[in-house]
Amino acid sequence: MIDALIEPWEFAFMHRALLAASFAALVCSVVGVFVVLRGMAFMGDAVAHSSLAGMSVAYFFGGSIFWGAFAWALPASLAITFISRRANIRLDTAIGIIFASGFAVGIILMSRVSNYTADLFGLLFGNVLGVSWGEVLLIGLVAGGVLLIIAALYKELLFTAYDATMSAASGIPVRFMQYLLPLLVGVTTVASLKAVGIVLVLALLVTPAATATLLARRLPGIMAFSVLTGLISTVAGLYL
Repeated sequence: MIDALIEPWEFAFMHRALLAASFAALVCSVVGVFVVLRGMAFMGDAVAHSSLAGMSVAYFFGGSIFWGAFAWALPASLAITFISRRANIRLDTAIGIIFASGFAVGIILMSRVSNYTADLFGLLFGNVLGVSWGEVLLIGLVAGGVLLIIAALYKELLFTAYDATMSAASGIPVRFMQYLLPLLVGVTTVASLKAVGIVLVLALLVTPAATATLLARRLPGIMAFSVLTGLISTVAGLYL
């Protein structure tokens, strides 16, 4: 039994996989708490699926799929909030618009490429066992940057998540915060794609945070349980 638990860690690719998946789980679990509190559960899914268009464009022109996804995901994240505010429609409706349009563009472009299977489908479902040290470093740097921003603006993000009207009355830049969170979701989503893929990034954003809300009432406790749940799930997934 003990040998079965220890044996996988004799391989270097498992060390890289553990670090990449842990970085992704950590940042997704923290960002996911604010996503769940704001009722934006499908934001990550919309950004992840719509970024397929950016991946396809980059692949079509021979560029980096990661940076293609990144270049598409950030405007898509901001567009969701912009459409919701300017067009006076519900946030979930704006999420659906970006989800459908980006994913449709991605599918159309994928159908024009004859040999897309290996790279694009690796990002659809993730390839955590195939990450390089460079990709581990990139995921870690992005995760660290996002967590530093959250730490610096923790109070503002917290107040805005619970009561935007009271936050505005208190002098908090609510509009900026309402654009910042989707932007953080977009960055987190793209950084996690290599490890968990488009299909599973929603689970990593929402499930740990949603589970944590059942186990704690105050935000620090919710965040701690969310991170713990995400990391445990990640390690268990590597064994499976």
